[in-house]
Amino acid sequence: LSECQYWGSDLQLPKMPFEEVLYNDESAYKWLCTLKKVGIMLLTGATTRQGELVKLGHRIGFLRLTFYGPTWQVQDKADANNVAYTTGKLCFHTDYPVLQHPPGVQFLHCIKQTAAGGESEVVDGFYVCNKLKKQNPQAYQILSSTAVDYTDIGIDYCEFAVQCKQRIIDVDSRGQAVRINYNNATRDTVFDIPAEKVRPFYAALKEFDDLLNSAEHKFTYKLKPGDIVTFDNWRVLHGRQSYSSGSEVTRHLEGAYADWDVVMSRLRLLRKKVLNRD
Repeated sequence: LSECQYWGSDLQLPKMPFEEVLYNDESAYKWLCTLKKVGIMLLTGATTRQGELVKLGHRIGFLRLTFYGPTWQVQDKADANNVAYTTGKLCFHTDYPVLQHPPGVQFLHCIKQTAAGGESEVVDGFYVCNKLKKQNPQAYQILSSTAVDYTDIGIDYCEFAVQCKQRIIDVDSRGQAVRINYNNATRDTVFDIPAEKVRPFYAALKEFDDLLNSAEHKFTYKLKPGDIVTFDNWRVLHGRQSYSSGSEVTRHLEGAYADWDVVMSRLRLLRKKVLNRD
């Protein structure tokens, strides 16, 4: 499980029936192994009503509670307190870098899908980091050593005012990327670094962002009602193409988070069951 399977626009999106994951241990084990190695898997055939992600949470242990609730509804809202709750384009990002410990895994369940627009986009952040490190080691060093301020203030599940510093690229002792913390929607206007380091930082960030958005790296797909995409929020950056607003809700996703500690615990337990059965 220590080896990642990197991918670009040629991703063959792994798929598995939702019901199999819920009730078959071997299928659930395969799902979590794929989630760890590839970083993403699509579960198909769920119902088109809220609550399916709660079942998925029970399957692994429990969901992660955040300021947006145990689950949250992604749809166009007149009083949107998050850019995701609009019909606009979402640029590539990871969720919740404003938290000291961002959620490790994200689930998005398609309940209703717009006829035109609203395509989902994903990119393998670890693959892009490797590319950046090879072609511009200095840019990689800047993004993996510079602390960036994130902030999020509002009211949803409860009132909140959170703020923290994160490096865009977190690395291990070998300098290998282990977590991406990148979300321009919550990046603060405060940036307290020496003035002479500002331009080099933004040059490095632009090069990273250009790689994320290059045609050879990003994979585009469209969720159908009943689909649940599950992905590594520390590795896979996600976005959305814009869609037209209307008098009624035309696109509705339910989202939830889980922590890698919970996911890996379940994976180890399932592994014992599967191996003992064999």
